[in-house]
Amino acid sequence: MAVHVKNMTTGKPGKLILAFSLSLVAGNVFQQLYTVVDTMVVGKYLGVSALAALGASDWLNWLMLGVIQGLTQGFGIRMAQEFGAGRMEELKKSVGSAAVLSMLSAVVLVAAGQLFARPVLTLLQTPQEIIGYSLLYLRIMFAGVPIVMLYNLLACILRSMGDSRTPLNAMIVASVINIVLDYLFVLGFEWGIAGAAAATLIAQAVSGVFCFYHIKKIAFLKLSRTDFHLQRELCAKLFMLGLPMAFQNGIIAIGGMIVQFVVNRYGVIFIAGFTATNKLYGLLEIAGTSYGYAMVTYVGQNLGAGRYDRIKSGMRAAMGIAMATSAFIAVCMLVFGKYLLGLFISGTPEVVEQTMRIAYFYLAVMSVCLPVLYVLHVTRSALQGMGNTILPMMSGVAEFVMRTLSVIFLPMLLGEAGIFFAEIAAWLGADVVLVISYFTQMKKLA
Repeated sequence: MAVHVKNMTTGKPGKLILAFSLSLVAGNVFQQLYTVVDTMVVGKYLGVSALAALGASDWLNWLMLGVIQGLTQGFGIRMAQEFGAGRMEELKKSVGSAAVLSMLSAVVLVAAGQLFARPVLTLLQTPQEIIGYSLLYLRIMFAGVPIVMLYNLLACILRSMGDSRTPLNAMIVASVINIVLDYLFVLGFEWGIAGAAAATLIAQAVSGVFCFYHIKKIAFLKLSRTDFHLQRELCAKLFMLGLPMAFQNGIIAIGGMIVQFVVNRYGVIFIAGFTATNKLYGLLEIAGTSYGYAMVTYVGQNLGAGRYDRIKSGMRAAMGIAMATSAFIAVCMLVFGKYLLGLFISGTPEVVEQTMRIAYFYLAVMSVCLPVLYVLHVTRSALQGMGNTILPMMSGVAEFVMRTLSVIFLPMLLGEAGIFFAEIAAWLGADVVLVISYFTQMKKLA
């Protein structure tokens, strides 16, 4: 199977971005598929308490994943710029250094995750009847951080060179394995929530090996031992790109944990309904994150090649595609949302009805406001592709502030429904910072 490296400095921007994104969308569909199956198996076969336990661990797990993705995506920006400029020797050094820095970071993150998992769950006032399950799930997931780091780094290397197909194929393989192992471990071996975590990590390991096998086929990426030698200046440049993105994701996750703290006070049924919708969050933003990845690569390559005019035309094309897509997804969720939510919820008719009421209202709020989220993804990624990760980080701070203030004060005015509008307020806060920042950066480039 060939590796599909793509130069995005020539050709129609809209066509390039859409073609690149389609593979990412498909890959994200498969990634969300096994996330949904994880939740469905846990919710349907282990009950509402197990579903709530999964939800109570969500933001802490996402904090770890966000830091990993932020670091590796930042490293990928440097690679995209080197590739776009045709500097292959520098590209190899960036890849080698990023690999070493990623593995060192993984060791630190494993230790931090294991040390702080229980104190954070306790701080969030996780109900006693589910905290044991939440902690078990997190301990297994955090032990597998090097696996998750490996896959994300390898996928970012491929995407930085315009290859979105190989990560797609890796995700298809991983999804099939994850789904099969979910049923085997949870239902066959009766490992419970631990089985769902183990299935996810094994699937990620397979996808990482798949990406590595195909990277080995890229002739101009044959690394020598010296490419892995850390140089202070290069490491500083990589961390200057990666750390702000990791911080941005981290502070967003901390805001989410504050939301979870408030949610936990409303009891297990409310947590379960909130969790069911959050598991569809990935489907809501699935195309938005894909367009974001495409914009990082597209803008990074064109910046490296000095094609600043193509950045502006690419942004217009991406925004048009994003608006049309978000409207379509919103309609689908409003029409089919109750059916999808029903896949996660089990129990007595009364419990199901109460959980569904909470879940569908939250889903409807997010669906109607989805274009706001898509503006966020496209604009933030365009700025990151320009090599500016500080302004996107500031948008993360704005998101954190808006989410925190809203989840504290809106329930006083709107009751439990106020929690759902906190997410929309966070998107709007980030958009204000990002849109102003984008036009400021474009003026500087002009």
